[in-house]
Amino acid sequence: MTTKYFHDRLILLLLSVNTFLALAASIFVLLRLSSNHGNGYIVQYRPGLGIDAFKQGSVTELMGFVVFALLVLAIHTTLSWRAYRIHRQLAVTILALGILLLLLTLIVSNALLILR
Repeated sequence: MTTKYFHDRLILLLLSVNTFLALAASIFVLLRLSSNHGNGYIVQYRPGLGIDAFKQGSVTELMGFVVFALLVLAIHTTLSWRAYRIHRQLAVTILALGILLLLLTLIVSNALLILR
């Protein structure tokens, strides 16, 4: 069953896109964090709070984006591999949702790091 999974071209395409996005999000966040040597990073934006809409935090809170991207890659790959035995389209859907999550990770991390 493993050979069928890794010989499926659509699965390989989605796995490649997931891997690229996870690595791109990780490298992007790490490069942005290394270029600014400050301690005050904006980690939250709450528009309903008025003047206190921006919450500051440390680098470790922004490193959560790197951990999240790698976890999304690992978990979606594992779930897709196990679901492939049940139904191919389920595995494709799981990988497609992983792409969506990784794109949202890139967008949100970029928005927070630009506010610096």
